[in-house]
Amino acid sequence: MKNSDATVVVAADDDGDNAERPMTTVERAELLLKQDEAILSNIESGDDLDAAIDPTNKEFGSHAHPEQVQMRVAKRALMLKEGIEPYPVHLDVTDTIEHVRQQYEGKLEPGQETEDVVGVAGRALFIRNGGGLCFVKLSAGDGTTIQGMISKREVGVESLKRFKQLADLGDHLYVRGRVIASKTGELSVFATDWAIASKALQPLPALHKDLNEEQRTRKPYIGMIADERMRDMVRRRSAAVASLRRTFDRHEFLEVETPMLQTVHGGAAARPFTTHMNAFDIDLFLRIAPELFLKRCLVGGIERVFEINRDFRNEGVDGTHAPEFTMVEAYQSYGTYDTIGALVKELIQTTAKEAFGSTKVTLQDGTPYDFGGEWKSITMYGSLSEALGEEITPETSVEHLRGIADKVGIEQEAAENHGKLVEHLWEHFWQDKLYEPTFVRDFPVETSPLVKSHRSIPGVVEKWDLYVRGFELATGYSELNDPVVQRQRFVEQAKMAMAGDVEAMDIDEDFLEALGVGMPPAGGMGMGIDRLLIALTGATIRETITFPLVKPVN
Repeated sequence: MKNSDATVVVAADDDGDNAERPMTTVERAELLLKQDEAILSNIESGDDLDAAIDPTNKEFGSHAHPEQVQMRVAKRALMLKEGIEPYPVHLDVTDTIEHVRQQYEGKLEPGQETEDVVGVAGRALFIRNGGGLCFVKLSAGDGTTIQGMISKREVGVESLKRFKQLADLGDHLYVRGRVIASKTGELSVFATDWAIASKALQPLPALHKDLNEEQRTRKPYIGMIADERMRDMVRRRSAAVASLRRTFDRHEFLEVETPMLQTVHGGAAARPFTTHMNAFDIDLFLRIAPELFLKRCLVGGIERVFEINRDFRNEGVDGTHAPEFTMVEAYQSYGTYDTIGALVKELIQTTAKEAFGSTKVTLQDGTPYDFGGEWKSITMYGSLSEALGEEITPETSVEHLRGIADKVGIEQEAAENHGKLVEHLWEHFWQDKLYEPTFVRDFPVETSPLVKSHRSIPGVVEKWDLYVRGFELATGYSELNDPVVQRQRFVEQAKMAMAGDVEAMDIDEDFLEALGVGMPPAGGMGMGIDRLLIALTGATIRETITFPLVKPVN
C-alpha cells in the first residue's frame, strides 16, 4: 500500500504475512523525535555536523526528516552542546529595521560610517559568506530589509566561524553594531555582536520564484514571508476592519458579541454546521448569522448595535464563498433600508479612503475601480421584467416562472417557490452584468422572512442587495418587528424545510418572545469582510482570508 503523506510501517496481517499500514500521527511524531534525539546524541558524542546526520534515512525511513532539516536539527544540537540557546528568551533589540531605514535611508554616502549603535533583528533572507566578512540580509515583518555585516575584525575569528557554521536562511538573527553604508552604498549594521534569535529547522522556499497553491493556501505563513501581496492583504484587512469600527463609532453604534453556538439556526437562509455539547447533551449549530441576537439588543434598548463576527455555512466553496468567513452586521433603531443603505455606502467609501488612500482603487490585475460618487439603484421585479420583455410581478404564478426557467435552462429544485424562482431568474439575467456599485431593491417576501413588507407594494419586502463587479457585497433591510407576522414567516420557513429546503430557517420561539416585548422599527445590514476585501483588491476569497480552510491532502 502506498501513502504519499504518511510513513508506512510493516505489520503482520491475519495470515502472518507482512503488510504495510499508514503510520498514525503519534507514531510519526515519535519517529521524528527519535531522529532528533539520535542527532543530538551523535553531536554530544563528538560527531561533526555531516557525521551526525543520516542523509539516506536508513534508520528512520524516507518519510522522516529530509537531509536539510536533519542538518538544521544538528546545528540546533551543536548550539545546545556549546551552551548557546537556539531560542533565547531575550535579546537587546533597541531598534526596528523599519526605523533604522527611515532614519538613515539616503543620508549616507558609500563607505560612510556613523558611531550610532543599534540592535536589530529580522529573518535572514540572504547570506553570503566570505573569507573574513559575511553579509546577511535581514527582513522585518513588513518586508523592510537591512544588511548585516559580520567581520572577523569586529566579532573575532571564533564568532565569525560560528556564524558560518550555524546561521541558515530563514533563521531569525540579531545583529548589534554601528550604522554604516557599505562600499556599494547599502545601508548596513556593522556588527560587533550577533546571535540566532530563533533557529529555523524548515528551509524556506526559493524566494525568487512565485509561490505555488500549496504554499499560498496550506502554508500562508510561508506566503507572508515571501509574498509582499500576502503581507499587504493582512495589513489592509486590519486597516479595513479598523476603519469600519471608526465609522460605526462616529455614528454612535455599540459593538457587541453574540453566541457562535446556537440552539436554533437562523438569521439567514443557509445550511448550518452542527455539533454536540456533551455537558447539556444537546445538538447545537455554528452561527450562520448574528441577526436574531443583535435584534434582541434592540429590544433591550441598545438602539445602534453592530458586530464583526465569524460565521459558518456548510455550503459550496468558490471565489466568493468560504465555509468560515467574517461578516459585519449592524442594526439601527428608527432606521429603514434607505438610511441603512446610506450608512453602508459611507462605510465602504470611507474604508476605501482610509485603507487604500482613495475611493478609486487599483485591482490586482491593474484594473481601476471607482467606489466614489452616487451609486445606481434598480428594482428586482422591474429589472427582471426589462430583461424578459414582459412584466413580472409578485402575482406571477410559480408555473409561469417555472416555464421561463425551463426555457432559459435554469435548474430547479422540488421546493422552489415564487420568490426563489424570481431570484434565480434575476441572477441569470443580471448578476454578472452589474459592474459598478448598484443597489438591487425590493425582493420577494418568500426569500426574506426577517424583512418588513414593502410600504406600498404587496408581496415585496424592503430589502436591497448591493452588487459590485458582478457579485453581492452587502445586504440591507427594513427589519420585521411584528411578532405575529414573524411567526407566520417562521412557520412558512419550517414547512419549506420539511419539503426539502436545507437552507430554510427553523422556528425560534425565544426570538419571537423577545419581539413580543417590543422591538422598535429598525434598519439593518450585513456585509462580508472578506467580500469587502475582494471588492477593494480584486483578490479571491481565499486570498483575503489569512488562514483559509482547505481540504486535507489525504
